[in-house]
Amino acid sequence: MEIYRKYGAKSLKAVEHVVLLLIAIATIVAIGQEGVHIIQAGVVELADLLLLFIYLEVLAMVANYAESGKLPVRMPLYIAIVALARYLILDMKAMEDWRVLAVSISTLVLAFTVIVIRWGQLKMPYPPHQEYDK
Repeated sequence: MEIYRKYGAKSLKAVEHVVLLLIAIATIVAIGQEGVHIIQAGVVELADLLLLFIYLEVLAMVANYAESGKLPVRMPLYIAIVALARYLILDMKAMEDWRVLAVSISTLVLAFTVIVIRWGQLKMPYPPHQEYDK
């Protein structure tokens, strides 16, 4: 157990930081690629803006996790909501009615989940200094 405390935890933290850096770099590259795509197309569409917003949320999530060491569950939910909205906007004309309904209901479920999580954080916060808070 002492060996893990000495080397294991530090090694895992180092891997965590490397992966966070890779995610940030990949996201920045994707933003650049999307920028090039927009310039080449000569027009900015709503789907492009939503994709850029998804990238921005990923960067914000990485920054938040790097600063605090905690990943709020709400951030990936926001990304999922925007991704579903983008999917709906791009493919709505080609979708069958039941699929549009399913994606819309999924979006509402995610939004409701965000509300419930936020309410729970406000009304029933974790006691400070518990094991899972570290």
